[in-house]
Amino acid sequence: MNRETIILGGGLAGLAAGRALTQAGRGVQVLEGADAVGGLARTVARDGFRFDLGGHRFFTHDARVEGFVRELLGDELVTVPRASRIYLRGKWIEYPLRPLGALAGLGPRASAQILLGYARASLARRLRPAPLVSLEDWVVAHFGRPLFELYFRDYSEKVWGIGSRDISAEWMAQRVQGLSLGAAIRHAFLQRGTALPTLVDRFLYPRLGIGSIAERLRAAIERSSSIATGARVVRMRHDGRRIESVSVRRGDREHELRGEAILSTIPLTQIIQALSPHAPVEVRAAAARLRYRDLVIVAVMLRRERATDQTWIYFPGKDVPFGRLHEPTNWSAAMAPPGRTLLATERFCFRGDATWSASDAELIETTAGYLEKLGFIHRREVQDGMVVRIPAAYPLFEVGYRERSRILCDYLARFDNLQLAGRGGLFRYYNMDQAIASGLAAADALLAREGRTPAAVAAGRGR
Repeated sequence: MNRETIILGGGLAGLAAGRALTQAGRGVQVLEGADAVGGLARTVARDGFRFDLGGHRFFTHDARVEGFVRELLGDELVTVPRASRIYLRGKWIEYPLRPLGALAGLGPRASAQILLGYARASLARRLRPAPLVSLEDWVVAHFGRPLFELYFRDYSEKVWGIGSRDISAEWMAQRVQGLSLGAAIRHAFLQRGTALPTLVDRFLYPRLGIGSIAERLRAAIERSSSIATGARVVRMRHDGRRIESVSVRRGDREHELRGEAILSTIPLTQIIQALSPHAPVEVRAAAARLRYRDLVIVAVMLRRERATDQTWIYFPGKDVPFGRLHEPTNWSAAMAPPGRTLLATERFCFRGDATWSASDAELIETTAGYLEKLGFIHRREVQDGMVVRIPAAYPLFEVGYRERSRILCDYLARFDNLQLAGRGGLFRYYNMDQAIASGLAAADALLAREGRTPAAVAAGRGR
């Protein structure tokens, strides 16, 4: 049996696992379906302009992950001050909220409604706790209906493409874990309380873009092992107990690979589809009801030095086609040629819909038009544009997703040599540091089976 570990997916989880395994002396072969490694944490370059696939900050409370990244990048990391705004109903609101900014942006009436709605929700939650099934249930119960209707409903439905009653409450609870609206309100209106845990004022960022992490990992892995891009998994043969081989398609050729262990970070549903023999009917039925949200990045390169002073700007309303934009040169001056800048926008979509199917020229033109309408640019400043489409960018947390994903993970747990990790492989919403931690933990678990680490680390085998 080949002692190599086959790693499916060259995002941060797969690359982190590959680095940990090669450091332990184990050979790996990383298979990435896209033309470049990094997944969503990739930096695209053209003519001296650089942009990430969405602005990705690096921040973590995990000492191991921070040490791992610092060892990779060293003095390439710069500290970036956070500055974010929300464009809401024609007004700019500073985020996190500040006292005067909240009153000026929201207005005294809306501010009073939010405070009253929050007080009512807090009281109702104590006196009459109700089941929280959907995102709407959760937000109304914890934040109050006025804030739900003002912001959360429109932004959530824009990001996920489904109604807020169809989005699982578990996703919302996870995303705001540790953040109290009471604390946010005290900050915004009463100027009291300690620093908000999820609203970090500063964060770390690689000077040449977040993709530097993936590129450094790639270089480290390739010193002793191999990475193949453009390699799409088409079949995984098994005997009911072990994965015996993985077949991938590169161009017009198919290759069959064998390894002692398989570590998968590709979408959970893709694994089920690739199994040969097929998974049971009930497992395939559950997989068919798990979906992913796709993403289109439209970057506009500009003949000017700066367009904003922000790291992120959010657009919850349906009157603007993109949900968020960032200006990479506000993260690092090295992200554009001298005297130039660019704006990168994110459009959330489903493959095959109007956004996904639009031509690059149309997407660049409409994006430039909205950027001008919003006051960021003049059309004459546009030098170039670029479009990047990312399939299966985010797991879609519809009501009932946990039960469906558990069916898949429980079935896959029967394969002794298969380890799952990462956002796609575990159907979880991971930040970058969590994806890296997941990959490291998966590598720990594989090595522990060989007695090469002190103890197994829980790495998500579907439990």
